[in-house]
Amino acid sequence: MLIGLLLALGCSVCYGTATVLQAAATRSVDAGSDSGVDAVLLLRALRQWRYLVGIGLDGLGFLLQVAALRLVPIYVVAAAIAASLAVTAIVAAWVLSTRLSAIEWAAVAVVCASLAMLGVAAGPEGSGHGPPGLGWALLVIVAVVFVAGAAAGRLSDRVRALVLGLGAGAGFGVVEIAVRLIDSLDLTRVAFYTNPAVYAVVAGGLAGFLLLTSALSRGSVTTAVAGMVVGETVGPALVGVAWLGDQTRPGLSWMVVTGFAIAVAATLALSRFGEAPSTAGS
Repeated sequence: MLIGLLLALGCSVCYGTATVLQAAATRSVDAGSDSGVDAVLLLRALRQWRYLVGIGLDGLGFLLQVAALRLVPIYVVAAAIAASLAVTAIVAAWVLSTRLSAIEWAAVAVVCASLAMLGVAAGPEGSGHGPPGLGWALLVIVAVVFVAGAAAGRLSDRVRALVLGLGAGAGFGVVEIAVRLIDSLDLTRVAFYTNPAVYAVVAGGLAGFLLLTSALSRGSVTTAVAGMVVGETVGPALVGVAWLGDQTRPGLSWMVVTGFAIAVAATLALSRFGEAPSTAGS
């Protein structure tokens, strides 16, 4: 349990630092179209060294995330990933001289305390695979995310940012669930390539990256990041408990619910740091 929690925290540090670098990079390039699924914008961002370093950190964070999901329940990993915004806030304050208010420093402390609560109360990881066809259902969700992202370009800035954020969070949430549906990472087995969850991991991650990149470049990034936090935490946590068999320690389910809710709420208080580099640059 301790190793899984440490892996999740390491994932949070990687993702949080990558957010600062990627936000700075995407704000320095011109947006392509008004669509929420903007592959041209992603290609332009990839020419920025900060975005590439961020991609590298995201890759390392993903490996740590996969390892953590093999050891602890989804709700622990989901809360830790959401808490990456606390890391973003600290990195922005340190590297970019962005000032945190007393309330925001308190939110960082609350996030840390709530993660400690989850670490104490979390039970064993579930071994369930959910209802038949769950892997295919995840692919359908990714398709819906792509369609919603493409349609978001016609919405007002504020609504578009929320839709893009929720869509990005849903894509990343699909990755969290799909990793648990992959029994073995043995690439020599045919069953690995016929498992729809494998393709859900790739498609969900791609959808999340595309929509998040667009969200970081236009509209209210604070709104988008808040939507992403909700999208990537609540749904996967519920699926883990309801269908995948994730448990809590006996008598401590109340602590898990409380710690998870507080972690998400405190993270939302820090959502403005999705656009911290732009603020510091000005």
